[in-house]
Amino acid sequence: MQEKVSVVLDYLNEVRTRCTYNAAADALGITPQKLKKLLGERKPENSWLVNSGTEEPTGYTDEEKHSEFYRTTRIIKSAEVLTRNLDL
Repeated sequence: MQEKVSVVLDYLNEVRTRCTYNAAADALGITPQKLKKLLGERKPENSWLVNSGTEEPTGYTDEEKHSEFYRTTRIIKSAEVLTRNLDL
């Protein structure tokens, strides 16, 4: 499962686009809580995964967010979009 999470994170870092925890978890077939546990420590590469309500990564300081975090307002909110883009 960690390998699939890495695929999602690699993709989000490549396209510099946020994705909700729910969309990523649904695409991976796990709960958002499980996904958050699999992410481990807070670091910029993981900050692309965000809360659907706040559109921010849960518990991250500005210093922990990716330097290009606000580059776009686009957020992937659908597991179908993520699955299609990644061919999961």
